[in-house]
Amino acid sequence: MADSVVVDDDNDSKIVTKFLLSTCRLLQTSIDRPRVAAMCGAIAATVSPHDDVLGRTRVDDEVYRIPLITGSNAEFYIQPMLSCVGDVDIMVHGNDRLAIPYGYPPPTELPAEFYSHVRVYEIIDSEYPGYVYLKWSYLLAEDSDTGKYNAIITYDKSQYVVTNLRNPPEVQRHGPAATYVSTKTAESYDHVYCDRCLSWPPQAADWPTRHRNYDWPDSATVDRVVSNGCDVVHVAHPQCRQDEWMSKCQHRLSFSRAEVVLLSRCMPVQQIVYHILRFFVKTERLTDIADSTGSGRKIFSNYHIKTLMLWACEVKPQRWWTDDVDVVRMSTKLLHIFADWLKNKLCPHYFVNNCNLINSTVFSDIIASQLMSITESWLSTWFVNNYLRKCAQLCPDSFTLV
Repeated sequence: MADSVVVDDDNDSKIVTKFLLSTCRLLQTSIDRPRVAAMCGAIAATVSPHDDVLGRTRVDDEVYRIPLITGSNAEFYIQPMLSCVGDVDIMVHGNDRLAIPYGYPPPTELPAEFYSHVRVYEIIDSEYPGYVYLKWSYLLAEDSDTGKYNAIITYDKSQYVVTNLRNPPEVQRHGPAATYVSTKTAESYDHVYCDRCLSWPPQAADWPTRHRNYDWPDSATVDRVVSNGCDVVHVAHPQCRQDEWMSKCQHRLSFSRAEVVLLSRCMPVQQIVYHILRFFVKTERLTDIADSTGSGRKIFSNYHIKTLMLWACEVKPQRWWTDDVDVVRMSTKLLHIFADWLKNKLCPHYFVNNCNLINSTVFSDIIASQLMSITESWLSTWFVNNYLRKCAQLCPDSFTLV
């Protein structure tokens, strides 16, 4: 019952902090991950065995798609009573395709998951940082005796890769993702097709070596992130989506693999703050607000909150997170930082220099003003009313906070 939560206005922040620190448990991977992993296996059933959604014809059973769980289901290792996680995000790449940075030599070795014949595409910069084009480059063939790959066919390098995604009628597309709903469980998952890049992209060359005052992430984590490379997803820059050619040819660098590694290195209190921000934004439906152009383009998304959290983990000293822990105070300060970003129309990409994740719109000023007006007292009360009381309803017989 809601009345079972006894609060004092002056202590709401302490109550929220105590509650979250005591109830956010470690995720039971043995229970949850297999369920999500099973969704990956279901992906193959959504496409004809002979044609895939990119229009390629399959000629060999060894050509298949490789899934990877990304997004919130992979980033959070805490299990709060109320979840901020929505659809399961799954990225898939074909084992017969590979993207490499422009000018890099043909690779001679590939992971065992790759097919014996691999089409290679070079990543070409666009005028928008973080957005690229893919050009046909060559075909790699594996030598059955040595296991090495050799370039056997060179394509016309003036030809850009044009993507024409074909969606079944039951699939909804938003950005690079296609949303599927399981007919058995009714769970939905976002399915993003990508091309794998095994190299760390030069567009983010400064990230591994930039100066970090507080050693987050540490050098071992940086090395792991870089060794994972990145992916390339088909989505055009917002200003290019009305252009017929660019909407089909432009792609975006994806650092989903890096983000999963980095967020898994966060302290529990950092994950809790990330959870608070995500829950607040979701409950207030802030990511549903569209700009005034009539395009339906959203002003910001969960990716902005993720970017805010990654920057906070890097630029805030450890004592900011561990001394006199108050998750409401931390969340309020971070919301104010985000409000400054919105006001200045500048949200710096965490990996790519000069890439701004906020587009200029009058509504961003309105949201910025609303976020800046949030105080610790207001957010504490909001969280008691919109989070703790809901938790109390889940277990009314045992739930009390004094």
